[in-house]
Amino acid sequence: MQKLRLLGFEGPFYGTKHQFMTYAQHRLTIPSNDEYSVPQLRMMVREIEVILEREITFEEWNSL
Repeated sequence: MQKLRLLGFEGPFYGTKHQFMTYAQHRLTIPSNDEYSVPQLRMMVREIEVILEREITFEEWNSL
């Protein structure tokens, strides 16, 4: 969630089953498990890229 805040997201806010963060009018659901699997993280980064309308490199993500 810290990385998402550095990218401009706000939150986390609490929904019915999952937390979520917002960026402008977009809403990003945060998985509820303690650790994310690689596929989950990849899917979330792809969704973040769509919201931000730009690519996020591996190096950028790790430097956040």
